[in-house]
Amino acid sequence: EAIDRFLYGIDEESRNIFVRRYFFVDSIREIAGHFGISESKVKSQLFRTRNRLKDHLEKEGIVL
Repeated sequence: EAIDRFLYGIDEESRNIFVRRYFFVDSIREIAGHFGISESKVKSQLFRTRNRLKDHLEKEGIVL
């Protein structure tokens, strides 16, 4: 539930990239091609989204 709350609270592009990578296990290259963006942008967005997720889970008291 905490992850769902987090995902619905972020922008649509970040959410879609995150879901394609970690739920559908798409490669960075596949995601970049699907969205028409560079692989480096995909990597950067995933890095930032993971950090935001960590902060969110810490605030929820799930991760210390």
